[in-house]
Amino acid sequence: MGPWARVLALSVALVVGCGSDDSGSGVPADAGPDTDTGADSAVDAGADAPADSPPEAQAPKMILPKRALTADELGVLVNSSDPQSKEVAAYYVAARKIPSANVVTLAFPVGDVMTEADFATAKAAVDAALGPKIQGLAITWTKPYRVACMSVTSAFALGFDNKHCNTTGGACGPTASVPTYDSDSVAPFTDHAVRPTMMLVGKDAATAKALIDRGMAADDTFPTGDGFLVRTTDTARSVRWPSFVALTGDWTDPSVMKLSYVDNSAGAGSNAIENQKNVFLYFTGLASVPGIETNTYRPGAIADHLTSYGGQVPSSGQMSIAKWIDAGVTGSFGTVVEPCNYKSKFPEPQVVVPRYYRGETLLEAYFKSVSTPGEGLFVGEPLARPFGAEPVTFAGGALSVQTTHLDPAHSYAIEAADSESGPFVAVQSGITVPSHQRATLTVKPAEKAVYRLVRE
Repeated sequence: MGPWARVLALSVALVVGCGSDDSGSGVPADAGPDTDTGADSAVDAGADAPADSPPEAQAPKMILPKRALTADELGVLVNSSDPQSKEVAAYYVAARKIPSANVVTLAFPVGDVMTEADFATAKAAVDAALGPKIQGLAITWTKPYRVACMSVTSAFALGFDNKHCNTTGGACGPTASVPTYDSDSVAPFTDHAVRPTMMLVGKDAATAKALIDRGMAADDTFPTGDGFLVRTTDTARSVRWPSFVALTGDWTDPSVMKLSYVDNSAGAGSNAIENQKNVFLYFTGLASVPGIETNTYRPGAIADHLTSYGGQVPSSGQMSIAKWIDAGVTGSFGTVVEPCNYKSKFPEPQVVVPRYYRGETLLEAYFKSVSTPGEGLFVGEPLARPFGAEPVTFAGGALSVQTTHLDPAHSYAIEAADSESGPFVAVQSGITVPSHQRATLTVKPAEKAVYRLVRE
């Protein structure tokens, strides 16, 4: 009987204890092919097998979709006029092993606002220095945080354009949407001509370095953490509350991630979360959020507050998002000019949380969650990736992979071939999960040389 006349079983199961910092044994496989672009690479689950093992003992290769930006796809921008920027850039490049060719050194005055002329010179230098492989950017200064009416992160990501600003003389108005919103692309520059950008913000170099350390400490930890989505008595700043309700309704398994919707709109309780020890997510709406320093935040934590001037860093007339970084958060977002309370100008929790959980970097998940980001500043450690690794194991003829990367809205297939060049044949299709979870996919018997997971 040939191997394809046998029953090949694939099981999908929730991994018990998925909140552990132990991501499991096996080979992490997070650099496989993007099923949308066809860029392939493979992980050999049997790399340690003896060379003289019998053929049946050799482990197959498992090819997994590319899920996220990597260090060699990130450009790093430095302002040579700013000692803090130079110090932070050197630390970050060494810590994340970013190629030196990805570093672009610029020179412009240090101040809150960059002029359009200075930005045009800087942007031209960046575009000339970085090739098409670079898909995102890290800014290593804290000032300037604004280019005329745009945030500096959005200006470098999108290019300066007044369509991304509320230019109606101070009156409230919408701004332009971007193609990266909730996009499945893992190559935003290639696909959309956009390089998502994030600032390594810090009131000083030590604060920015601590942020970098937290981002790196977050990698592959699979935190369950606690998430708080708070509707406050501030009605104008709590316009995201329907999204809070919807998200917490979708994520009901505390072993995956514990999310709590807190409704204090009537004022019977507190507008703030305080003295919590395991905070991973905190979304709210207030001009200033009290007690954030009393909480302990998991590495990789995201927190933001919808208000007008949170993106003025490192200080603001309202609470600056730099305060979240001071408190121990790894990523935040705020606007640099008066945006008015358009939900589209602020992060959508129903986008950032699932994408972060499915293995995207902080930079990608956060940037994709804002539909009209022109006035918004993204701060944090861009490559933080708490849910990145996909351990692959081969034992007893069974090839298994653990992953959080399955989207309940889609179905998947496992295909097999005799070599990486194919042809590939589906051996299991219609693979789904009912909700976000860390699942185990197992093929047994795994008798072909190569397997790959693809989205149908």
